Amino acid sequence: MGQVDYEERIDFSKLRKERVQKAVEQLKNNDLDGVLVWREENVRYLSSLRLQLLQYRGPNYHAVLLTSGGDLVLFVSGGEIARVKETMPWIKNVQPISMLEEPTQVEYFATNVLRNTFKDFGLSGGKIGIDAMTFNLLEGYQKNLGGVTIKDGNKPLLDARVIKTQEEIKLIEEATALAEVVTQRGLNAIAPGVTEYGVVAEVLHKLFSMGGEFAHVAVPFVASGERMSPPTRFASDKMIRSGDLVFIDIGASWNGYFGDLGRTTICGNPSRKQKEVYTAVYDAQMAGLAKMRDGVTNDEVARVYKDKAAQHGFENNFIYLFIGHGVGVSPNEPPYIGEPIPGAKRVTLKSGMVFAMEPLIWVPNTVGGGGVRIEDMVLVTEGGPRIISRIPYEERLLIK
Repeated sequence: MGQVDYEERIDFSKLRKERVQKAVEQLKNNDLDGVLVWREENVRYLSSLRLQLLQYRGPNYHAVLLTSGGDLVLFVSGGEIARVKETMPWIKNVQPISMLEEPTQVEYFATNVLRNTFKDFGLSGGKIGIDAMTFNLLEGYQKNLGGVTIKDGNKPLLDARVIKTQEEIKLIEEATALAEVVTQRGLNAIAPGVTEYGVVAEVLHKLFSMGGEFAHVAVPFVASGERMSPPTRFASDKMIRSGDLVFIDIGASWNGYFGDLGRTTICGNPSRKQKEVYTAVYDAQMAGLAKMRDGVTNDEVARVYKDKAAQHGFENNFIYLFIGHGVGVSPNEPPYIGEPIPGAKRVTLKSGMVFAMEPLIWVPNTVGGGGVRIEDMVLVTEGGPRIISRIPYEERLLIK
């Protein structure tokens, strides 16, 4: 991880240029003159701005304007202006904005900042995509940006992000390697009497000591015993006991990209039922991953998972959630695989897509818990899947 002078690793200048180029292509494909993005992942994607992220903060304190001509303007909190100017020479246009909560601040931003910026770049009567907004911002746009047509700005960014470049894949590989290290630290910490919070503490200490930006979930997911059936997707003060299944799903962010993986282990000795559930999830994962290649649909992949689980008698025991999701500058993004709620989009897999595949099967009334998830990172290629994650599976839970 990191950069050295004796070999070429990641070309960050190339990475930034390619991301902006892909976004500009999607603006044209979506008939947009520009896009104003507020979502943290889209801001990072277009500008490489690493943000101070505040819990529960909405889309109102940093943004990027990108025009169809490739011009870029970064709007950031006043506390970031000096740092951006000093350390981010690729950002040529940066403007401070306040925390846009108060209507008077929104009014000033819309009339004195945004309207003038649109005028400077010839966007005053254009079609502008916006990816997120508060109600106050919407009112500010409608009142002060007459002549501007507001359209969906998240779709073009999602379209740009779905196929990863070679530089992005390198960063995802590094993020996954970091996620493996921190996950292994958590697995090593499991013992009778250790709390779920205790496992989280070990994992986060390792994550930050290795230079990780943050976990892929704001609330780390460590669940043990009966808290995995049904799954409770956050850690608690529960003590881990002998005979408990324990699941860890914390992952890592590195240079703006995510490694999202999870492992289930056993504290002590497993029961027969626990081994049956784990083996079913493992077999479904192996069969599903093998199916993932260029030209296959997400529905076809999901069917493989369901069919393999059915062979073990657990087709109806999946968590009511997707089986897999895209990963990149967001830890969870389209396309999705195995979404059970009607309306899910049918997608054909393409080379360069990266997924986290995470089947979770749980069986109620199982002593020590009957919930198992295995999560792996996979890159789709024409020749088949390339499994990015390498951390071992739990041999003690496999029926051979």
